[in-house]
Amino acid sequence: MLPDENAVNSILQPLISPWYLSLENPQKAQESILYDLNKKYATTDYGKDHDAQQIASIADYQKNFPIINYKGLLPYLSQTKEGNYRAILPEPPECWVMTRGSTGTAKVLPATQSHLKQIFTCGARALINHALRTKNFEIFTGNILNLNFPSSVHTMTTDGHETTYGYSSGTYARLNPMFDRVSLLPRQEEIDALGSGIARTDWEKRFELVYQHARDKNVTATMGVTPVILAFAKYLKHKHGKKPAELWKLQALFCTSVRKIQFKYKPILQKYFGPAPIVEMYTATEGVFAQQLDELPYVTPNYDGYFFEVLTGKGAKMLHELKRGEWGRLIISSCMFPRYDIGDMIEAAGKNYFRIFGRRTALTLLEHRLYRLFLGWLL
Repeated sequence: MLPDENAVNSILQPLISPWYLSLENPQKAQESILYDLNKKYATTDYGKDHDAQQIASIADYQKNFPIINYKGLLPYLSQTKEGNYRAILPEPPECWVMTRGSTGTAKVLPATQSHLKQIFTCGARALINHALRTKNFEIFTGNILNLNFPSSVHTMTTDGHETTYGYSSGTYARLNPMFDRVSLLPRQEEIDALGSGIARTDWEKRFELVYQHARDKNVTATMGVTPVILAFAKYLKHKHGKKPAELWKLQALFCTSVRKIQFKYKPILQKYFGPAPIVEMYTATEGVFAQQLDELPYVTPNYDGYFFEVLTGKGAKMLHELKRGEWGRLIISSCMFPRYDIGDMIEAAGKNYFRIFGRRTALTLLEHRLYRLFLGWLL
């Protein structure tokens, strides 16, 4: 039985309205979020060292706070592990998480309560927005495939105690209260029980577990790292002779973590999963920064949750100020870190539409310049 549309709307609108409002006036939303963030920064040693209490404008903030990357964070994270979270964090970590290390050594980062709440709230926006926009609430009546990485991998000493941590995707899935209401198959604890490896044989064990749990269930969506979703589909076809589309009627696939999702991955994903919409999300261990707003193949930022800047050839600009075709290095201020260089490159498509076109590497920059040289007239 499908849920009543009016009842669903009354529940979902308050969860997503702040995002919609921020899109109507990004400047106001960004000024407001920076004001709130700076109050948090002023409580940290790092913020005090950079005169956070004296900041009265965006210009002041950009002048006082330097851009910092993960390497620059390491001394402060070391102090956090030793018990002095105020070195850079406004509040103590609830847990620690690690990145996949797809472009280098894995990063290990703290996750505060505010950060986790933001991950869960913003992470639900792609699903909620898709349901409201398409008026398809069937997605809430079934299960979501759990294709996440393990959340229990390593241990380290923090404040004199042994702390277990794992990949951020699995950790966020395990802690996310949304999945107590929308069933995740299988539960993250069952994924973790299979071990922490990420070799091909490890993934085959996880894929088989997912298949055995979900094959006779009503599955309406999957959400996660795009290549893993595709690998699962290929595993089913190879091992069991069936495509996901032959087992389930998925309402949408929520895809993250790689570029060119709509152009490179969408055709092959729909070959295996059927005509379900592919909804792109821009997520990272450090936050859920943007998601697809409509049918256009771009993402739209969460202006009400993060403060966004872009380093262009003409210096730092506010993300929402970028004109169509302008691009640069994305700098994000969050409830944990001020002016954090996440290492991604972003390009504006106009009207709050953007695309992440890769990590900041020489090859990515060369590819993008060639793309603009030969295809820039299409923009």
